[in-house]
Amino acid sequence: MATHVITGAGSGIGAAVARRLHARGDELVLHARDAARAKELAAEFPGARTLVGDLSDPDKLSWAFSHQSLPDRVDSLLHIAGVVELGRVGDLTPKSWRHQLNVNLIAPAELTRHFLPQLRATRGHVIFVNSGAGLNAHADWSAYAASKHGLKALADSLRHEEHANGVRVTSVYPGRTASPMQAKVHQQEGKDYDPSKWIDPESVATTVLMSLDLPRDAEINDVTVRPGR
Repeated sequence: MATHVITGAGSGIGAAVARRLHARGDELVLHARDAARAKELAAEFPGARTLVGDLSDPDKLSWAFSHQSLPDRVDSLLHIAGVVELGRVGDLTPKSWRHQLNVNLIAPAELTRHFLPQLRATRGHVIFVNSGAGLNAHADWSAYAASKHGLKALADSLRHEEHANGVRVTSVYPGRTASPMQAKVHQQEGKDYDPSKWIDPESVATTVLMSLDLPRDAEINDVTVRPGR
């Protein structure tokens, strides 16, 4: 039975992935930003463990984890949590830049550092759910795109560094996906939100599980998922 550490399991793509893995009987360790959120996740996914730490303050993750029991075995680390705040370069404040870089880039690097020993032991898998913005940047998306371009660099470097240890690394680049984050993006853009126009989170979850379940003779390095409508 595989053990998966998942960020962002509370909604959207992360929730879809967690539901699929939970349904097939895998062990889940679900990251939560605080104790209240951890309680909610534990109720939603009976039998799952939780791990509390604020991704927006990655400097304190090590301290938070030192007061909790980390899993001895980790077969995959799934980075799915993310935040977005649109704005022009001339308007974005350092606070906005730091928040997006912390949650979308630095915290994934820190979590990966903590779980690499377990992942090496199992010849495990790290999956970064990135974004189309990790490949192309457009007006008003500078800070978010910068964090996601950085996440691509993190994944690429990690793949080279850990190849000899048998750790597989995959980046998934979804286009616009029907989720609470997408609703927030539309609100920031001043547009009406119609979830039927965008990718179903279950479709991205299928891509993630396909990457996880690929036989050991191959690995998916990068996969882009685009809206089909």
